[in-house]
Amino acid sequence: MTSRPVVRKATLKDAPAIRRLVNTFAQDGKMLPLSYNQIYERLRDFWIVESCGRPVGCVALKIIWKDLGEIRSLAVNQRFQKQGFARVLLKELLEEATSLGLKKVFALTYLPEFFEKFGFQRIPKTKLPHKIWLDCINCPRFPRCDEVAVLKQLGQ
Repeated sequence: MTSRPVVRKATLKDAPAIRRLVNTFAQDGKMLPLSYNQIYERLRDFWIVESCGRPVGCVALKIIWKDLGEIRSLAVNQRFQKQGFARVLLKELLEEATSLGLKKVFALTYLPEFFEKFGFQRIPKTKLPHKIWLDCINCPRFPRCDEVAVLKQLGQ
């Protein structure tokens, strides 16, 4: 049984749950793993979704440039997938991006269809700024990235 999802900004006590969520998918090659150090450095970027008071999903918003943000580490515990938890996380993140004044956000994903439901469009990865590739050198699939880039214009 699941309760209604509660979305909130991450706190220090969420670091173990974020690490567990992200690294579960990283073990399957679906995202890059995160160390505790990386999580603590980026903690203010993260949102959490809870069910019955427990974190069951996370997502982060990284500001890339004055008008561009990146959606990162969108992960929902497999037992809670297909129940709208990723949707509420993404909606909250898009509201935050808009309130910050970002004009567009992108994600690199293996599930572009999910993002397309929210108005994202597939784009060539070559259209993204070179600085986003700094994290890619740690990926086991580098330089043969098979993720799909998706972009959403905000305020439309």
